[in-house]
Amino acid sequence: MKSSNIPAILAIFSMCCFICSARNEPHDYLDAHNEARAEVGVGPLEWSPTLAEKEKTVSSSSSSFTLSKDINGLEKVVLREARGSSAEVYLYGGHVTSWKNEHADELLFLSSKAIFMPPKAIRGGIPICFPQFSNHGPLGSHGFARNRFWTIEDNPPPFPTNNLSNAFVDLILKPSVEDLKIWNHSFEYRLRVALGPAGDLMLTSRIRNTNSDGKPFSFTFAYHTYLSVSNISEVRVEGLETLDYLDNLQNKTRFTEQGGALTFESEVDKIYLSTPTKIAVIDHEKNRTFVLRKDGIPDAVVWNPWDKKAKAMADFGYDEYKHMLCVEAAAIEKPITLKPGEEWSGRLELSAVPFSYCSGQLDPQKVLQCS
Repeated sequence: MKSSNIPAILAIFSMCCFICSARNEPHDYLDAHNEARAEVGVGPLEWSPTLAEKEKTVSSSSSSFTLSKDINGLEKVVLREARGSSAEVYLYGGHVTSWKNEHADELLFLSSKAIFMPPKAIRGGIPICFPQFSNHGPLGSHGFARNRFWTIEDNPPPFPTNNLSNAFVDLILKPSVEDLKIWNHSFEYRLRVALGPAGDLMLTSRIRNTNSDGKPFSFTFAYHTYLSVSNISEVRVEGLETLDYLDNLQNKTRFTEQGGALTFESEVDKIYLSTPTKIAVIDHEKNRTFVLRKDGIPDAVVWNPWDKKAKAMADFGYDEYKHMLCVEAAAIEKPITLKPGEEWSGRLELSAVPFSYCSGQLDPQKVLQCS
């Protein structure tokens, strides 16, 4: 191809861009782009998330959100609060993958190697562990809710808490025929994901037993929250001191926490039992404190895989363990049992506040007392 023909080719490509963008067909846009690149001897581009799918704004009398698709065709909801905070929720898994404050700082960890292709669970954000946490039962690890497609519910039964913001979405999950083969119980799982006026992220789960055979069922549960931190060695957790915990690295042996604040120098995988309703995660380097408030969820899991396990996971970057910490509101030690018609509710609220926001104090215990 002569160099004199390159401007003409680029002009054709520009026209293709215009036509495809006007029709909002980004895959055609990329095809046209690569055809033009081939003409001038340049290699093709790969499909990129920056080539976004069309967004659709969904509004009702109470809520408003944006619905779009990612590069793999997976639908996601984007919530935006008036002051600038935002959250992203995939219908696959009912999975929160992003939570940003009003400065657009990402507050959740999402692995750069996360796989957004079913049936693989998404690595990071807030996976839903139901009807089983980890290997605490006969099902696959963490149950199946995080690997299923949820549905947006337009008119759910009233939630017990009122939203001061219309930045929320209601999702519902019901078992498929295949689900009933591995866990033979009928249920309705309703999930509300909401942003508060101050940018707080709130998840409310309601699980109802809809068995028609009169049988109860039991389950374990967790909001498997991946927090984004500056450096794991600069983080400490307050609120779990002196509590009993099960150490998953020692065959679930029960111990009592002896030290003060939790700090991290190696792999940790602990289930803290009967925990307080508030837990603080202090990130010294970022001058940020995460405050976790939970209701109806008695336990808390603290997890970081450290370097060896991180390297063994295909969907986890080798050094990414340094920039994440899972602190998970969970119900594990005592499974929740529901009779037909009964409903359980569990709520998690996440706040990210300045490190010394409480009375100018740097004492994280003050955070717990004053928040």
